[in-house]
Amino acid sequence: MDYSYVFLILLLPALTFLLLGLLGMKMPHKVAGLIGTISMGVVTAMCYYTAISYFLIEGRGADGLYPTITSFNFAWLKFNELLTFNIGFRIMPISAMMLVVISTISLMVHIYSFGYMHGEKGFQRYYAFLNLFTMSMLGLVVATNIFQMYLFWELVGVSSYLLIGFYYPKHAAVAASKKAFIVTRFADLFFLIGILIFSYYVGTFNFDVTLMSPEELQRMHEAAWIMPTALFLMFIGGAGKSAMFPLHIWLPDAMEGPTPVSALIHAATMVVAGVFLVASLYPMFIEFAPEALHWVAYIAAFTAFYAASVACCQSDIKRVLAFSTISQIGFMLVALGVCMPDPTTNAMADTAEYAHVNGLGYMAGMFHLFTHAMFKGLLFLCAGCIIEVVGSNEKAYMGNLHKYMPITHITFLIGCLAIAGIPPFSGFFSKDEILVACYNFSPWMGAFMSFVAMMTAFYMFRLYYVIFWGKGYYETHMSEGAKKPHEAPMTMTIPLIILAAVTCVCGFIPAGHFVSANGVSFDIHMDWTVAGTSVGLAVISILVATYMYAGQETPLADKLQRTFPRLHQAAYRRFYMDEVWMYFTHKIVFRFFSRPIAWFDRHVVDGSLNFMAWASNAAGESIRIWQSGDVRHYAVWFISGSVALTLMLLSFV
Repeated sequence: MDYSYVFLILLLPALTFLLLGLLGMKMPHKVAGLIGTISMGVVTAMCYYTAISYFLIEGRGADGLYPTITSFNFAWLKFNELLTFNIGFRIMPISAMMLVVISTISLMVHIYSFGYMHGEKGFQRYYAFLNLFTMSMLGLVVATNIFQMYLFWELVGVSSYLLIGFYYPKHAAVAASKKAFIVTRFADLFFLIGILIFSYYVGTFNFDVTLMSPEELQRMHEAAWIMPTALFLMFIGGAGKSAMFPLHIWLPDAMEGPTPVSALIHAATMVVAGVFLVASLYPMFIEFAPEALHWVAYIAAFTAFYAASVACCQSDIKRVLAFSTISQIGFMLVALGVCMPDPTTNAMADTAEYAHVNGLGYMAGMFHLFTHAMFKGLLFLCAGCIIEVVGSNEKAYMGNLHKYMPITHITFLIGCLAIAGIPPFSGFFSKDEILVACYNFSPWMGAFMSFVAMMTAFYMFRLYYVIFWGKGYYETHMSEGAKKPHEAPMTMTIPLIILAAVTCVCGFIPAGHFVSANGVSFDIHMDWTVAGTSVGLAVISILVATYMYAGQETPLADKLQRTFPRLHQAAYRRFYMDEVWMYFTHKIVFRFFSRPIAWFDRHVVDGSLNFMAWASNAAGESIRIWQSGDVRHYAVWFISGSVALTLMLLSFV
């Protein structure tokens, strides 16, 4: 197959960004939006063509593996043979899958934004930033080396900063964008250190072990003692992007950006970058850092539970979805982390062989990344329709909307059923395989993640009933001139219908035939014990949510809130993690690090320079009388000097 065209997948959105960024303000809104959307449509078509060609036409080789295809790879910066920074386009199974995910959600967001952002100041700037964001994520997933991945990783961070702070006149939006940028940059520092350690000892930025030279492989095995540290430091960078505890604090505040941006960040781009990173480095984790992989699973499992707990008590519908994303990303990373046997058991002595034989977690995690992108994008875009019509993110201003927004209602319900793991929707197939992998790893891990899945079904249907079946704000405040809800325009509902249709069918994709831990085709065998149990738990959670929230009044929920006010308030305040971070930064970082550094800067660095300036001025003042401009003074100094030199010479004779 000829993949020479793939450079356009990165070039088109980059050129669109420059065009709209530089000339967009001179264009009408619709023209700028059409340029951005058409460009994204072309990129999407190329991404689909590339993925179909790679998976179905190129196919597997004689060894049963999909080939790794490098379309182009040129030296961007070259200092010497070992220190060379390349930029290229590499197609692997997970990158081909990510091309489909990113382009699909981005195109839906572009179309949807025609209606949602209509009349907004900065409409052209918004579409320019969308194209920059998409290009950055596409460049990340097709990177030929870890340096290119880091380069586009940082561009993703810049893009998110620009889009989260799009409404820059609002103080909250500016604060949220800075918070997202600072927290993710803090995590990215560890990522960079890990890259530097890896490249120093291995002598390459290449992360694909199948493409390393024998010398590089030998150096990597010689550096086995430092590899776990390098890999875990890189994971910290991924944990920041994927909002893992305790680096999650930026993601809920990122809701200050436009809702379509939230869909793009949560479904297809920024937060899945950490999952993609761990999946890309998975062979090295298996070989050199299995214990680090276990810690990935433990951190992700706790994050999933923490985020689900917080989501149960939020009143802002976008924040519920934000914490839902954190929890679901936790599921994906747990799936990657449990591809190794439980360290507390002797399930199998040969861990590498175990990973090849039982790579269910890897496949399930990447499959859930795919399905989650579709239904989470759907849920966020539905939330945008509701917010656009109601004029608020708070559930108190909603209720009984099923009568006024039938398309949004049905599509939102499909998203809720999918994320709850109800068959035949896509979330059932991917989440069920994650739970099976967790039970294979450890019964305790399986039971814990099943409980978190049960919580997911509860808080999502709590949200569904409060929005669509609860006490209607319009009916109770009609006399006060409340705005009557209505269905969103077609530009916003068409993407909902498309994503809802994809959510209904994409679970039937044989994901293991395309993406697996060792590259070999992986056949999924449904474990009906786990599947039946998980569905039963999800149904119980839905019934509980129905009993508590389906009516016009919610007496049981109100009673529980009154009975446990501190627990409810703690969950609503995210268990005070923002306050903990504020205390840490102000009382520890600022006091013990920033203030001493500032003192050193003012008194030592500035003091030294100020002293040199003072000394120069003082010296100048002391000899200024020698340059008085009076000829008589010059004559006296000349004669005195001549006499002094004469006497000195005579004294040596």
